[in-house]
Amino acid sequence: YYDAYYKKAQNLRGAVIRGFEETFAQCDVILAPTVPMTAFPKGFAEQDQVQTYQTDICTVPVNIAGIPALSMPCGYDRKGLPIGMQLIANRFEEKKLLQTAFLFEQEMAGEIYRKTEWGCRQYA
Repeated sequence: YYDAYYKKAQNLRGAVIRGFEETFAQCDVILAPTVPMTAFPKGFAEQDQVQTYQTDICTVPVNIAGIPALSMPCGYDRKGLPIGMQLIANRFEEKKLLQTAFLFEQEMAGEIYRKTEWGCRQYA
């Protein structure tokens, strides 16, 4: 069974890679959610490990394809909980990925960071 599962997994990986290659033929960077929800409630991981693993659904294809990505804050929901996004770049495009993240951070700093009484920015 091992050989059959391994071959299926490699075929799936190839399809995921091709999908990203086709997408990057049309764009430079992909912006996507990091997880399908805002910040987890306290104790979330201990309560339901299966649901915790399911929150990885947005990052798994990127990891399977072996392409660079980063996660960063992009705002807050109605309850004030942080929302994360991921930026994804093509293979060997780490510089473009970091430049894009830096530009986003510069433009959105007032929205994604909260000031402390000392004037330092920190994640909420």
